Amino acid sequence: MSTALLTDHYELTMLEAALRSGAASRRAVFEVFARQLPGGRRYGVVAGTGRVLDALESFRFEEESLAFLRDNEVVDEPTLEFLAGYRFSGSVDGYAEGECYFPGSPIMTVEGTFAEAVLLETVILSILNHDCAIATAATRMIRAAGARPLIEMGSRRTHEAAAVAAARAAYLCGFSSTSNLMAGREYGIPTAGTAAHAFTLLHDSEDQAFQAQIASLGPGTTLLVDTYDVAQAVRTAVELAGPSLGAVRLDSGDLGQVAHEVREQLDALGAHKTRIIVTSDLDEYAIAALAAAPVDGYGVGTSLVTGSGSPTAALVYKLVAREDAEGVMRPVAKNSVGKPSRGGRKDAFRELDADGTAVTELVTVSGQTPSGARPLQVPLVREGEIVGREKLDAARVRHREAVAELPSNAYQLSRGYAAIPTVFD
Repeated sequence: MSTALLTDHYELTMLEAALRSGAASRRAVFEVFARQLPGGRRYGVVAGTGRVLDALESFRFEEESLAFLRDNEVVDEPTLEFLAGYRFSGSVDGYAEGECYFPGSPIMTVEGTFAEAVLLETVILSILNHDCAIATAATRMIRAAGARPLIEMGSRRTHEAAAVAAARAAYLCGFSSTSNLMAGREYGIPTAGTAAHAFTLLHDSEDQAFQAQIASLGPGTTLLVDTYDVAQAVRTAVELAGPSLGAVRLDSGDLGQVAHEVREQLDALGAHKTRIIVTSDLDEYAIAALAAAPVDGYGVGTSLVTGSGSPTAALVYKLVAREDAEGVMRPVAKNSVGKPSRGGRKDAFRELDADGTAVTELVTVSGQTPSGARPLQVPLVREGEIVGREKLDAARVRHREAVAELPSNAYQLSRGYAAIPTVFD
């Protein structure tokens, strides 16, 4: 499916005017960055890079798209002719997926002609703003959960396509599985799910519902025990499945208090290995509050797929360099009040102390590599060809390593400043 119309009208009108002025063929450099981290967060997480590469590969103006633009008089015929042959032939560099970023970090750099690069603004930002926001929320939940696993289960709380992307971003950051089968098929993410309250309500009794589920899925299944009376449901669950019952799920009430009561009851019934899974509108704060409770895993939905209060990463796509009439690349920057940018094509590095802890996000325009600093940008596209595609598991490993090198203040859930400063040189 073509992604060419996943764009804004003004990008095509800019293209039309630039073709008419003769400036469309000038070389240009655009950068994706955030002026600040939404929600007072200490760091952001790069996610969605693989989806950007997929979208770029499919960015072609097919006959149907061109007909729509012509019929609605969006652009003139010369522009339609240009779009009919559009193929991105430039280069893209960016922070590797799973990497952490900070205000001003040039997480993606797009270089090509102005005509080629300007058309990619919306599709790149729509993917990265969503996926980075979800990943940044997910990593906070992972830190709050400690060693306990998290299941992503937010598909019913967001757009159907966003649900798949959110599952991918959550898995990248360490979630163990998703309830979304499309995400399982597309990205190889483990899927999980058993039953909702409707399954219990369907049957004439809770006993019959549990019997049916155990008969189908085995005693290792997870039984939802809060449809009626929790204590009675736990007794019934252990009677029917035996002490090898896999888990019980709690989806309402004071989860911490109920978890303690259920753990005592399970142990008294001899079900010492039966796990307790909790759901019910969890976010990173609720997960952290349950740290001392006898909980074995969490299911997270609404808060995750909405970025836990910050549904966008506030990333922008700005022109930072362009070719002048003499063919010389010149830095450019806007000076709008409250929305300034920094001119020049940039490189980014992370400076570490002797213990391997990150101390500075160093952004340079010199083209030189600082001694001892870790380069952050990698090649993604060269001469229009994808060169940076990788497996999702590689990004998962990278994310664990990137988070591990952050200073301890990065893990605080309270609002605050970026964990390390961004220094421009």
